[in-house]
Amino acid sequence: MLRQNLSERAQHLLKVLVNRYIRDGQPIGSRTLSRDTNLDLSPATIRNVMADLQEMGLVCSPHTSAGRIPTVRGYRLFIDNLLQVKPLSREEEQRLRHQFTQEYNNQRLLEQTSNLLSEVTHFAGLVMLPKHNYKALRHVEFLSLSEKRVLAVLVFNEQNVENRIIHTSRRYSPAELQSAANYLNDAFVGKDIKTVRKDLLRELEKTREDMDKMMQAVIEMADKAFDNFDTKERDFVMAGQTNLMAVAELSDVEKLRDLFVAFNEKRDILHLLDTALKAQSLQIFIGEESGNEVLCDCSVITSPYTVKGAVIGVLGVIGPTRMPYERVIPIVDLTAKLLGSALNHH
Repeated sequence: MLRQNLSERAQHLLKVLVNRYIRDGQPIGSRTLSRDTNLDLSPATIRNVMADLQEMGLVCSPHTSAGRIPTVRGYRLFIDNLLQVKPLSREEEQRLRHQFTQEYNNQRLLEQTSNLLSEVTHFAGLVMLPKHNYKALRHVEFLSLSEKRVLAVLVFNEQNVENRIIHTSRRYSPAELQSAANYLNDAFVGKDIKTVRKDLLRELEKTREDMDKMMQAVIEMADKAFDNFDTKERDFVMAGQTNLMAVAELSDVEKLRDLFVAFNEKRDILHLLDTALKAQSLQIFIGEESGNEVLCDCSVITSPYTVKGAVIGVLGVIGPTRMPYERVIPIVDLTAKLLGSALNHH
């Protein structure tokens, strides 16, 4: 709606102002705009347009000088309507793709991805750890230990083995335990352990009364053996925080201290990443849009990554609001796709 209230001339001037400010970091005066716009406009006419843009909250004057800079609202209009995203050069794209040809375990891959985002953009790169650790059931065995104790041997993903001692409601014979294991191995191999437990408990609610003893054993074993796989808290890995110290707008000691405290405590950053995760698409949070005062001079660009068609996390870049969006957006977008492909391959 806001864009509809702007003339073509005003939109063009705003676009030039934002691009020039992103490049130089200095308030832009009417004479500079007159030179840069290639429009036959006098500085006085440009000043009038700038006054209109300021009245609409799209630009502001940080000092008493005539120079102006974009506001959060101005950046938002620019990004949503005026920005021309540049495709990555062949060299940049190849560099990104090459980084994902290396053989890493998943944790190392996530760490390397945050490093890569930081190195390529010269800002801070971060990768949210997967929404849940996908644990695909490969094999299960149940061994009787004593009256009401059973050893559950769980094999998941490729080579991960976990032993759990579970306390059962009654004593199960070796034959019953073998039957329960056989059922789970036949019906659920390759499925996420938490999904198996949820599906079986749903089955229990539906057919509790006429369920035979074997299914009762299956459900109790799965319920207790596959419990508590969700206890790990959300987290993220981050690299390149010190890059932000070189950004003029963030170089104030108090701002940097608050920013680094937020990075270390993680809670506020995780809240923002959770918001991005729910959107399930590329998101750009400019300044106060993040909902966090400590990020009021920063922009955060995030994109989700997927495994088996499901969004399991997001990655992104934190930099100043004065960042080259046309370059950073495609880097974040492609990196998310490459990370998802690499995790799918693993």
